[in-house]
Amino acid sequence: MDTALQPTLQPDVQRLLDEHSSRELLRLVVVGSVDDGKSTLIGRLLYECDGLFEDQISAVRRASAKRAATRTEGVPPEVLAQGLRAAAGAEEEELDFSLFTDGLRAEREQGITIDVAYRYLSTSKRKIIIADTPGHIQYTRNMATGASTADAAVILVDARLGVLPQTRRHAYIANLLGIPYLAVAVNKMDLVGFDRATFERIGSELADFAHTLGFEGVRLFPVSASRGDNITRPSARTPWHEGGTLLGWLESLPHQRRLDNAPFRFPVQYVLRPHQDYRGLAGQVASGTVRVGDEIQVLPSGRRTRVAGIDTFDGPLEEASAPASVTLRLADNVDASRGDVLAHVDEPPLALQQLDAMLVWFGEQPLDPSRRYLVKQATRTAPAQVERIHWRMELEDLSEVPAESLALNDIGKVRLVVRRPLLADPYRENRRTGAFIIIDALTHDTVGAGMVLGPAETGVKGAVESSLVDAAERSARLGQSGAIVLLPQARDAASKAFTLERRLFDQGRHVAVVAGDVEVALALAGAGLVALVHAEAPQVRRALRAEARDAGVAWLKLDAAEELAPQVERLFNPRESSK
Repeated sequence: MDTALQPTLQPDVQRLLDEHSSRELLRLVVVGSVDDGKSTLIGRLLYECDGLFEDQISAVRRASAKRAATRTEGVPPEVLAQGLRAAAGAEEEELDFSLFTDGLRAEREQGITIDVAYRYLSTSKRKIIIADTPGHIQYTRNMATGASTADAAVILVDARLGVLPQTRRHAYIANLLGIPYLAVAVNKMDLVGFDRATFERIGSELADFAHTLGFEGVRLFPVSASRGDNITRPSARTPWHEGGTLLGWLESLPHQRRLDNAPFRFPVQYVLRPHQDYRGLAGQVASGTVRVGDEIQVLPSGRRTRVAGIDTFDGPLEEASAPASVTLRLADNVDASRGDVLAHVDEPPLALQQLDAMLVWFGEQPLDPSRRYLVKQATRTAPAQVERIHWRMELEDLSEVPAESLALNDIGKVRLVVRRPLLADPYRENRRTGAFIIIDALTHDTVGAGMVLGPAETGVKGAVESSLVDAAERSARLGQSGAIVLLPQARDAASKAFTLERRLFDQGRHVAVVAGDVEVALALAGAGLVALVHAEAPQVRRALRAEARDAGVAWLKLDAAEELAPQVERLFNPRESSK
């Protein structure tokens, strides 16, 4: 290139780069039952938006004409030969747009999508990453993978077949994964003569289903992916449709909530120690923003420190936001390893050993509550067991059916018990830290994908309420009411707890020491005892108060500056009781 031209070209190149980087990114997933035309729709979008190279278009033209010629059986040889000769110059409508996305040889041979294919396009208003997911029921796990990061979904329905069970399953999974916006594209309208009644019947059925699930926004489009009707340009064959085009809807969607606005979460992947003078924690910022000097805590230990530095391959940073991959240097040499999570002190995640979750089952063998599984969440892997299956979702009418197991592609609510606490958030609040997978401990196959709902219901309130002995009778017999006492944080908290227990017991009080177990503390308080709880982790201390309040149990948090025993006596004196 003539170097004299570079000064005039450089501003134009920079302007184009600036314009491209300023466009908002939309992550889109296209779902639906098998042969509904998902790959064809995506291929049409790429073609219309100039998202393809000329050599790709030429190759698909040749493949389309060859496929069209060789598919026909009983056609005279001279006609087939004529079709092959026409391969190099196939017209636009003869293009098989699905070939732009069906990249695997098995996909092209079978005419189906097997793996998730990602494609990229850019319009004047937006950048879009499209996930083309398989429709076959045996590949539902691949569909869930493609939908797990999407901001919007397009669900296709064959106008000839209507809404199928797999269509409902995909819509439910899309909603379960937190996708707020859904477009219903009734495809192959050209094969039903662009009949308005057919479109309205199918669209109404699926739209009602989607609204019941709780999508924020649902739009309907009558389309023909092979012919391009209502994809990027309004179709003259549907004058009765006033809802615009699919591309116009994608460009108009509101900007999605950014990960860097969520609470800071940093799952530790690896501890870097190249020499004795350097120690850093490497990983990816899952959500939020961290800055040099921020006070953070290492969980689950609860140890506090500050961020001394943020290092990257390109040099140090003053701050890092999701999804940046960085190495954090801490001011203190606190113990931290893979699987731990760094978070700001005032916004810690939940520490869950018993949790309720929604589960999509992928395993060929049904879920067996007696079988051992592994839960992998962020960078932490822990042995787990399914303690209870609350219910299985019946997709036909969205009813919750009692179940003892989950079969392939079933969706249900379960209670999990994990050996090591998961440091997580509810999935609806944070996708990155609220998602996990289930692994078979024997075969190491991935058999399920889960979304954290929150801590498991303890059942303590229900047990007390159903008892034949009420709280007043217990109080009269014991001479006291049940309560939870949270002891001050200290290095010798356990020793002080047992000393206080001995003193109160000698005074005739019914007390017991609990080491940070919320469920045990609630059970003891429900039985009329005073639970003396010592806990280091802030999230456990916070959960204790919330659970006690919800259970209607008396609560007292002791002040380290005062003597402990007189403070506890307030619980046994109704006139001085704090609550």
